[in-house]
Amino acid sequence: MTDAPPHGAPTPELLVEQRADPFTTPPVEGTYYFTGSVPEYDRVVVRGAPTIAGLRTAPESVVWRRPASGRMGGHVWAPELHRIDGRWYVYFAAGDSDDVFAIRMYVIESSLADPRDPAGWGEPQELTTPFGSFKLDATTFEHRGQRYYLWAQREAGIDVNSSLYIAPMASPTSLGGEPVRIATPTLPWEVRGFAVNEGPAVLVRNGRVFVTFSASATDDRYCVGLLTADEDADLLDAASWRKHPEPVLATRAEVNRYGPGHGSFTVAEDGVSDLFVFHARDYPGFHGEDPLYDPNRHARVQRLSWNADGTPVFEVPAP
Repeated sequence: MTDAPPHGAPTPELLVEQRADPFTTPPVEGTYYFTGSVPEYDRVVVRGAPTIAGLRTAPESVVWRRPASGRMGGHVWAPELHRIDGRWYVYFAAGDSDDVFAIRMYVIESSLADPRDPAGWGEPQELTTPFGSFKLDATTFEHRGQRYYLWAQREAGIDVNSSLYIAPMASPTSLGGEPVRIATPTLPWEVRGFAVNEGPAVLVRNGRVFVTFSASATDDRYCVGLLTADEDADLLDAASWRKHPEPVLATRAEVNRYGPGHGSFTVAEDGVSDLFVFHARDYPGFHGEDPLYDPNRHARVQRLSWNADGTPVFEVPAP
């Protein structure tokens, strides 16, 4: 592990050091499971603990490692761990060894009860979409009996780096319908450095479907936006989704939080309080020539509060 640079103020939100794109499950038979991108971008890891705080020091298991060359031999990004119909699935993105940015989406599956056991995981399958271009950051959720797949992708003919798409799933490893674009970066805070909408995460509460996403370059301009749809709406209709006009989570120097992004939702040990797990650096700017290769994006956790109208509040006075 590369040491994080020293800093003056505390980092009260810190959960797991040097784990970007963090994903934390709700407790499954008393255990929270955590995964995320490692700085080397070369493997998928899983750790587990009976408490959120326990994830910080929990031992980590490597459940898949990229091949030395060829397909999937490039960057391995943003794994997510999901329990679906009694089986575990990890969705992740990977490039090729001769083109690390030829990013496609893959899934591995395990029938074992403990996702930390490497013996249960099979070989990756590509989860294909009608587009063959740069695609990443997949998540999945079930709503009213239908499972959905939600991800980021570059689409030919749209002059942005990535937009957000949703599609129904026929199974945990395949789509069951055509993708629908539900968001593309257009607002000033979404196009700083790069025009990006990526890293979606889903929370269904208070009669609505909320989707957080990340925008702009992955330095301290990175931030979290919010999409909202009514829970009764057709989620496959782009008109059902409304984008909040401002980011809901952004750089905040007083808690050493720079460039927050790519989060996931879980629930606290009380079984009621919603938590948002995300990554950020604890200093402005970045080390090296490219923020992508600065290893010090740390996983953090923040308790949500709620407005009277049922919308989430991410910026709270204290963690």
